[in-house]
Amino acid sequence: MSSRLLFLSAAIPAIIAFTAPVSAAELKAVASFTVLADIVHQVGGDKVQVSTLVGPDGDPHEFEPTPANAKALKAADVVFVSGEGLEGWMDRLISASGFKGKPVVASEGVNTRTMEEDGKTVTDPHVWNSPVNVKVWVANIEKALSAADPAQAATFKANAQAYTKKLDELNAYAHSKLDKIPQEQRKVLTSHDAFGYFGREYKVTFLAPLGVSTETEASAADVAKLIEQIKAEKVKTYFFENSNDPRLVKQVAKATGAKPGGELYVESLSKPKGPAATYENMFRFNVDQIATAMEKAS
Repeated sequence: MSSRLLFLSAAIPAIIAFTAPVSAAELKAVASFTVLADIVHQVGGDKVQVSTLVGPDGDPHEFEPTPANAKALKAADVVFVSGEGLEGWMDRLISASGFKGKPVVASEGVNTRTMEEDGKTVTDPHVWNSPVNVKVWVANIEKALSAADPAQAATFKANAQAYTKKLDELNAYAHSKLDKIPQEQRKVLTSHDAFGYFGREYKVTFLAPLGVSTETEASAADVAKLIEQIKAEKVKTYFFENSNDPRLVKQVAKATGAKPGGELYVESLSKPKGPAATYENMFRFNVDQIATAMEKAS
């Protein structure tokens, strides 16, 4: 086991339960982060005990697993990851845990987008910021849960169909709020480049000082170039994110005169009493925040 994967203290909670404790007879599923855990819960319902490795307000890019995480992973019947490079730590964790299965990649089949970063072409892993992509998650999760517990396949199918309808409603809601805003006003500044799929679906331009991962660092030249671009395109609003450090985006905003639009939930749900405790709540909250800010900027 690597020194990095011996991680933090074993006293840190192994895994955060996404549902109330259930009987040992039910399927045990582990998801890599809260957004994915909620979707697994929506499909699995009360037939699946779902837990998440990265907790509320956590950053899945910079997550450091613990020995307790490894123990919990080994006990799982099925493990879900989003994939596309999001969970760079998962292979090491699986190796350390002794988990014998193969994680289900929820994003398999998504129409992904690529971008240039540090001279390389990379795939954007933040697929869930469009509910159109989450429909692919739902189909993959239903298939995996049904394979793990065939006796409950009909239940999983019914849950998946009901939730897919909700995702269609979320997509329609976003279009109803954003399509009416003039195209030249659909520009915002965020902490890192995590809203590409949202931008693609709803024709919103997102500018950010950091790339697809919060582990990257922006050079002084990159920041200066971004500041000039924001001024030229007259971007008037910036947002910070619940799961990472807001200092850099605030620095850029100060240099450009962009005004704060509030907090967005990008890679993590809020705590249960927060405004984004489920994916549905998170997406609606983000849409409302972004639409309100762009309308005020007119």
